[in-house]
Amino acid sequence: MKEKIDGILAELKSEIDSVKTNQDVTNIKAKYVGKSGYVTELSKLMGSVPNEEKKEVGQMVNALRESVNELIASKEKEINDAILNEKLEKESIDITLPGKKIKRGSLHPMTRITEEFEDLFVSMGYTVFEGPELESDENCFQKLNLPKGHPARDAQDTFYLKDEVENYLLRSQTSTAQVRAMESNTDKGPIRIVCPGKVYRRDEDATHSHQFMQIEGLVIDKNISMADLKGTLEVMMKRVLGEKTEVRFRPSYFPFTEPSVEVDVTCFKCGGKGCALCKQTGWIEVLGAGMVHPNVLSMSGYDPSVYQGFAFGTGMDRMAMFKYAIPDIRTIYGNDIRFIEQFDRKDVD
Repeated sequence: MKEKIDGILAELKSEIDSVKTNQDVTNIKAKYVGKSGYVTELSKLMGSVPNEEKKEVGQMVNALRESVNELIASKEKEINDAILNEKLEKESIDITLPGKKIKRGSLHPMTRITEEFEDLFVSMGYTVFEGPELESDENCFQKLNLPKGHPARDAQDTFYLKDEVENYLLRSQTSTAQVRAMESNTDKGPIRIVCPGKVYRRDEDATHSHQFMQIEGLVIDKNISMADLKGTLEVMMKRVLGEKTEVRFRPSYFPFTEPSVEVDVTCFKCGGKGCALCKQTGWIEVLGAGMVHPNVLSMSGYDPSVYQGFAFGTGMDRMAMFKYAIPDIRTIYGNDIRFIEQFDRKDVD
């Protein structure tokens, strides 16, 4: 048995130098340690070995198997290393060549202004509340004190669903989310929310678009006054347009608030001195606001003798135009990468 073992090992050593490829390695594995290989056949002969010799012969067969596997594994590694080195030689990279420039992305100005508003109001204890863009006429107008036939609807002419003119439309204001928030508040307790989102109107020119972004705020609680509204808007405008910004209220009319105000801020370009942008007045109108009308509270289940509230709304597109000096609202939605990539350089922080 020892002679057979020595003969198998000697034969392998003489053949191993002729192995040049991975296929040769596979073949020699099959020849020596495969199902019908020399070492496997030798192991099958252990049954015919006398009992007193089995231990010694078994140790020699195991030693042979280990030697064969080591020789084959060493040759396989040698072949694979040679293949890898050849690939590295052929596929080498010249690290001195200039790399490809990766274009750096930038957040869209509307994303920036939306996140800025949301961060501000969340820090003041508000909740961000979003409603659907497809709304009922009831939520968009009627529950905001704009019954059918009301002339103020003309200023918010929007897009109605075909064959559903009297029922569903693309919302013309985010105030519809306020209605939903009041109705979903089943205990009719205090509310403090901001509602950002898309709205739609039949306008399109340099300062108006058929689709634009609004953000509205709603606060309902006991003993709410115009002073609370003014303080909130001052914080908001100073944060978005700069600490030197001043706020001015002018009486106005909105069906869903009473009293209602138009809100102006000092011109961010001239600081209130007067320029072409503000038409020499020193002021720019930015939003509408007011105390929530008692009818609106009542229609959403609130008792106006117990609760009061204020609401405000502004176009975020317009605020972005003011903040980033964008001359035409249509460029905001033009998907021009040259326009969007500028805004990383415009944020001070």
